[in-house]
Amino acid sequence: MRIVAGQRAGRDLAKLLDAHVRPTAEHVRAALLDLLADDLKDASLLELFAGTGALGLEAISRGARRCDFVETRASSLHTLNANIGLLRYKKRTRVFKKDAVPFAASLSEGAYDLAFADPPYGSRMLDHVIRSWQAKRFARVLAVEHAATHDMTGLPAGAVTRAFDDSAVTIYRLAPG
Repeated sequence: MRIVAGQRAGRDLAKLLDAHVRPTAEHVRAALLDLLADDLKDASLLELFAGTGALGLEAISRGARRCDFVETRASSLHTLNANIGLLRYKKRTRVFKKDAVPFAASLSEGAYDLAFADPPYGSRMLDHVIRSWQAKRFARVLAVEHAATHDMTGLPAGAVTRAFDDSAVTIYRLAPG
């Protein structure tokens, strides 16, 4: 696993040795961040279910100002902190050892420019995060990764979705005005 583009392009990241965690595939991460390129400049980011932090760290490499990471698993936190150190992004990051679903629900409107969420596939945690975003719009843009087969029925319409093999990303934006 490595940073694909930006200031730290080509830098290797620490690997997570936990079979229960599925890091975002490099080609999916690169495509998602390409789709969000105009939103990254000087943005304040949130990465829920952060895992290794690769998504938020690459976003900083591509021009985001800072990123807050939310993760509960000890193995993921260890790897996340190692990756922050490897890239020397300590001053541009904060790590919260918290459950991402209630963390998202507690946020105030406009807390971040851009939020990422990549909960475990097959869970309904994704739906809870999206509903929290609908209720409080804690970010201008919410980008979520999910199984391509995830039932998005009942979730907001008007989002952009791109499929990549078994994975998909969906991007929600605040309506202008």
